[in-house]
Amino acid sequence: MPRSPRFDLAYVPQHIIQRGHDGHACFYSPADYRCYLVQLLHASSRWDCAVHAYVLMPNHVHLLVTPAHVGALAHMMQAIGRNYVSYFNATYHRAGTLWEGRFKSCLIGEDYLLVCQRYIELNPVRAGLVGEPSAYAWSSYACNALGLPDPVIVPHARYLALGSYREQYMRAYRQSFELDIEPDVLRDIRMYIQQQRALGSLAFQARVEATLGRYARARPAHRPRKQPQLLQ
Repeated sequence: MPRSPRFDLAYVPQHIIQRGHDGHACFYSPADYRCYLVQLLHASSRWDCAVHAYVLMPNHVHLLVTPAHVGALAHMMQAIGRNYVSYFNATYHRAGTLWEGRFKSCLIGEDYLLVCQRYIELNPVRAGLVGEPSAYAWSSYACNALGLPDPVIVPHARYLALGSYREQYMRAYRQSFELDIEPDVLRDIRMYIQQQRALGSLAFQARVEATLGRYARARPAHRPRKQPQLLQ
């Protein structure tokens, strides 16, 4: 059966997740994480994709990215995958695939953008790796919340609108982490990335459906899917 085409629109953010094959690790050392980030920087610049947030977990990756062109995000991920897998296989004297099939992606409406960004940067906390997001070295939290330089990150307009100057919007963003993400929102983020549809308001979903001619809303799952350890 042919694969369904991805939901893909220029200048519409997308939440991306790519997992290690069979839940296996895709990063072992700090050098591995740094290599992936270099590849992400190069590929996002090459294909005009603005990266707003990321987290590199031991066995999977989350990204929040806005492509400037239809198809750009797929090109970006292919370039990262090709170069990083070559590095990883050469470093660890292995062969074959590293990732679990194609990456998953879903469109994100602006009303969900910041909560999705926060969801991504809170991933290490939910997985029990750290007690607070600032303690995890391989995410965009240090840039978005604390102002540390990160050449990968391009702030989204929705994030910049949190304040009229840099310290104000960073402070507002940090304060948003004091509130838990509501269970229904967590469920929707996970359901929409799993079904690879369009997470947002009804108006946003209607616009996506009118543009792409496809049903954009997720269908509730009948049974919860068991998640491997660390896949948050």
